[in-house]
Amino acid sequence: MRILVWHVHGGWMDAFVRGRHEYLVPTTPARDAWGLGTGGRDWPNVVEIAPEDLADADVDLVVLQRTEEAEVARSLLGGRDVPTVFVEHNAPRVDVPNSLHPFRDRDDLTIAHVTHWNALMWDCGAARTTIVEHGVVDPGPLYTGRLERFGAVINEPVRRNRVVGTDLLPRFAEVAPVDVFGMGTEHLADLGHGDRLVGLGDVKPDPMHAALADRRAYLHPNRWTSLGLSLIEAMHMAMPVLVLATTDAVRTVPAGAGAIGTDVAELTRASRLLVDDPDEARRRGAVAREAALARHSLGRFLGDWDELLDDVVTRHRRARRTPSPALEGSTR
Repeated sequence: MRILVWHVHGGWMDAFVRGRHEYLVPTTPARDAWGLGTGGRDWPNVVEIAPEDLADADVDLVVLQRTEEAEVARSLLGGRDVPTVFVEHNAPRVDVPNSLHPFRDRDDLTIAHVTHWNALMWDCGAARTTIVEHGVVDPGPLYTGRLERFGAVINEPVRRNRVVGTDLLPRFAEVAPVDVFGMGTEHLADLGHGDRLVGLGDVKPDPMHAALADRRAYLHPNRWTSLGLSLIEAMHMAMPVLVLATTDAVRTVPAGAGAIGTDVAELTRASRLLVDDPDEARRRGAVAREAALARHSLGRFLGDWDELLDDVVTRHRRARRTPSPALEGSTR
């Protein structure tokens, strides 16, 4: 298939575009949010395309990730009726659990949630929904744990604060210094925790993975976000993980993979154990890797997506062949 998809979430795209299809990714000279293209990533199945060229391009299916993309795609494709999937990356933030999805009751697309938690919490009405859990490219069992420090990946940790658990990081920093990778992490210095809480900036995936793997354990203090790809990647690297048991983390993280719970005191005690006992940290990291490979492998992810894409296209073709009620029984 030839699939139109914008480069919005880099980690998710890194897995999605490794399928057997051709992915048309809008690209502009500004390389902005509506035309990032590959963003410098090595994606051999991706074709960068100028938005104005989409009107004449063969497109078999559209994958949306932002609600506003629906109208933009229809305009760029000249109003063509193309099978569409909307990927819901986010857990609802307002009026939970009565949150109405923006595409609630739509019959012209399929909503694909990335976690069962999201599917549970969004009210999508009569819209067709499904779930394709995350998969990631396996970085390999890189874990060394040689540094008695914790690692985390959090974008905009100061601005997002309690949502991503930034307020909890100082409690773990009392056990060992916490190094945080991601956009906007330089502002962590403003919180006044000195060298116990360090922002290391937005680092490219490969060097970030190598640096994280040297930390004794991975912290995932997120209160209310979808399941983080960085957590899944850390588990693939055989890192022991310290995780808040919120949203869908409990489906991915077994207790033996480090520690998971809602009692922060228990989690900090577990973090002390991992610092004091490198062998135990290594053993729990092996459990984490096994669990991640079982649930979040790239092969499973791409296979699930192939099934969904085939189904969406098939349903669309059937719908176009079905006469409308107004025409049923009419004669010429």
